Amino acid sequence: MGRKNHYGSRSRRGTQAAALFYSLLESAKLCGLEPKAYLRAAALAALRGQPPLLPHQMMAH
Repeated sequence: MGRKNHYGSRSRRGTQAAALFYSLLESAKLCGLEPKAYLRAAALAALRGQPPLLPHQMMAH
């Protein structure tokens, strides 16, 4: 996504979390998934105590 998106980050950990989040969203798009639907499915899996699927794994289901 680029450096400019992280100028407002106040910590290294926050920057890393944002980079992970953006990477997941872009990967979902590349796999033909709607990012919002992917995040919802991943969050629900985590709440159920299951490991969330990565976008490429979700395509197979």
